[in-house]
Amino acid sequence: MRKLWNSGVNLFSMLTAPSSRAPSNPPTGNGHDFEFTGIDGAPLKLSAWRGRPLLIVNTASLCGFTKQYGDLQELWRRYESAGLIVIAVPSNDFGEQEPDADGEIRAFCQGVFGVTFPIASKQPVIGPDAHPFYKWAADAVGPGGAPTWNFHKYLVGRDGQLLRSFSTRLSPTSTEIISWIEKAIEQPTPAAA
Repeated sequence: MRKLWNSGVNLFSMLTAPSSRAPSNPPTGNGHDFEFTGIDGAPLKLSAWRGRPLLIVNTASLCGFTKQYGDLQELWRRYESAGLIVIAVPSNDFGEQEPDADGEIRAFCQGVFGVTFPIASKQPVIGPDAHPFYKWAADAVGPGGAPTWNFHKYLVGRDGQLLRSFSTRLSPTSTEIISWIEKAIEQPTPAAA
């Protein structure tokens, strides 16, 4: 049986977390300062999408919320031409619900959900070993800003600033998330540095 908690984070935390939060601390740096490794092993530099909004989501293949991959693909299909970049970050941090290797994760996402948006290699998203992007975003949101379960979402604006944090239980195609994505898309594109 899979664990329902890990690293002191549990299902109760996920269920009681606010559905969405604005950053409360001025972040040091910018979302474009970070880089993941793609699931194919190639660099996945967020700076490559400077001037485009980013929706970055920690994911897991064996979670009750895994169907959100389909909703994320719908967002990608609907808003990619308007500039939105969706990035999945598989993680085994919650309930050990992403035990597979990168190749198996990619095959699952593409085969079951038809995922065509970028997928990072598997990363820790909480705790001392969390990927630097996740440490930055959690710090910007403030207390309780780290993901509490799989499919937590961070929206980064065209300028690289964190706009919003969305809990697991908020579907990617919910009215609230769509509203924030459309606001991010409407932001003026910042001048090149």
